[in-house]
Amino acid sequence: MNKHTKRVYETLIVLFCFLVFAFFYVKNDTEKAKNDMPKIGVLQLMSHPALDEINRGLDDTLKKNGYIDGKNIKIEFQNAQGDQSNLRTISKQFVEDNVDVAVGIATPSVQSLKSATSNIPIVMGAVTDPKGFGIIPSNTKPGGNITGVSDQAPIDQQLSLIKQIMPNTKTIGIIYTSSDMSATTEAKRMQKLAEKQNLKVNVKTINSINDLDQIATDLSQNVDAIYVPTDNTIASGMQLLSKIASQNNVPVFPAATTMVKDGGLATVGISQYELGQKTGEDVIKILKGKKPGDMPVTFIKNGHLILNEKQAKKLNIQFPDSLVNKAEKKGQVIK
Repeated sequence: MNKHTKRVYETLIVLFCFLVFAFFYVKNDTEKAKNDMPKIGVLQLMSHPALDEINRGLDDTLKKNGYIDGKNIKIEFQNAQGDQSNLRTISKQFVEDNVDVAVGIATPSVQSLKSATSNIPIVMGAVTDPKGFGIIPSNTKPGGNITGVSDQAPIDQQLSLIKQIMPNTKTIGIIYTSSDMSATTEAKRMQKLAEKQNLKVNVKTINSINDLDQIATDLSQNVDAIYVPTDNTIASGMQLLSKIASQNNVPVFPAATTMVKDGGLATVGISQYELGQKTGEDVIKILKGKKPGDMPVTFIKNGHLILNEKQAKKLNIQFPDSLVNKAEKKGQVIK
């Protein structure tokens, strides 16, 4: 090997070593940057349109404000599939992963996260009565590591809507899942309010989705209308409930707007997407340094009027023109 060839060879070796060093330096730097990204753990109880809309609203709000998954934040989304053991496992995993913010979509998710940590900030994505459920000591001054959004339905407006569409109603059926705290709270409020207005109330509960067919069949044969509170289990079986009730010419009035699209007749309800937007706004505030204990729970006061004309035609029900005009201007008419 002559001197020239030797120098070229040595130069190539040096260049190769430099490239290898540069590759691992950039790789390590990139991995470090990824590890330094704020981590958001999102725990959703199960899949159904209402909860999915909350998650969509959360994601869209983060993106709108410049928080992009994989670019400057890391979102760890987990679905518990309605299983309590999954909720506990995922909550513990979020703590082990040291997420910067944990989001619980639905009450059981928040309760599981609360049991797992008292240090990591938790944002409630839709809990009907946070104080009443013992999640926080105060809705205005939470004082700990939890804040978020309530999905408390406007029960009085919903009952008024039922009476407006069906003025001859004498008996209202209420169906909900006995283990669902949010559904139980709203169902009891509706029962109390309806009885005060001299309506008969027939209340039925289910333990799981497997009970829905039989219970819904029995209920729909004995009432003029059925009311469904914000209930995760029944939301997943809303199409079945609507089908059974329709066979008996009974309309279903759900609390959640997404449940109207699945066969409900009408509601004045809170937008699940808006709940997700408000949840996202709270996450951003925490990422910017605000303490959840200093952040009051958000209650959305204005409901959206949703009418399902397709379902109304099946049931031979005519919506008042005033309602249709209102829905077309400030709500939604499903045709």
